[in-house]
Amino acid sequence: MSRPYDQINGPNAPSDHGKKTYELNFAGLTYKLKSSHDQATVQELAQIVDQKLQQALSTLKSGSYQSAAVLAALNIAEELITLRRNAIEALDRLENRTQRLLDAQAKVRPQLKGTPHEPGSDEDKSTQAF
Repeated sequence: MSRPYDQINGPNAPSDHGKKTYELNFAGLTYKLKSSHDQATVQELAQIVDQKLQQALSTLKSGSYQSAAVLAALNIAEELITLRRNAIEALDRLENRTQRLLDAQAKVRPQLKGTPHEPGSDEDKSTQAF
């Protein structure tokens, strides 16, 4: 699907400030892409794009590569938006839970002052690890 390629220096030769040129194949068409990502990352990206492109081509009756490319881009964008929204929601839930725990800790902390098990109290010094 993809392989590092540099016209002047051959395969795997770095060019353009650490970027490599990769030769990628999407639906039978070859493209050259410069990227600072490693080969495994580029292959994974290319595989996702090619898979979405193939799905779009099989869905369209016209068989138009251009239409399939737009449909594939829309499908990838939809996944990205869904993942972003899910990540934001998960982060919000985590922040809310953290705040609830901090609030609960703040309520309990004053009640613990002066108890024998408070860290730093005289009674606790004999049991502290070194």
